[in-house]
Amino acid sequence: MSVLSKTISIPLLDYYRMLFFFSSPRATLKWAISFSSTDFRSEMSAVNVTTLIIHGEEDKTVPIEIASEITAKLVPDNKFIVSEGAPHGLFYIEKDKLTKNLIEFLNS
Repeated sequence: MSVLSKTISIPLLDYYRMLFFFSSPRATLKWAISFSSTDFRSEMSAVNVTTLIIHGEEDKTVPIEIASEITAKLVPDNKFIVSEGAPHGLFYIEKDKLTKNLIEFLNS
């Protein structure tokens, strides 16, 4: 199966289907409402540790313009990496690049 022209495995899709079937419909709905309506912008300036922000350029689930670009402007000390051409799910689709970015950040 393909997500925005990036291949993911059937076992991964099966795993997410399994999670979906075990989740509470009420909890899932409440999570979606909270996720889409909570505004943390006023709290971002209080972050006082160096922060790594990585976002897929082609993320359609959480668009970069309304998430990481704003976060990078509001968090004082951050390193902002845009993963070119990457969709949502960097931990799986771009795992080697993500691992490299994490190791470089931790070693800096």
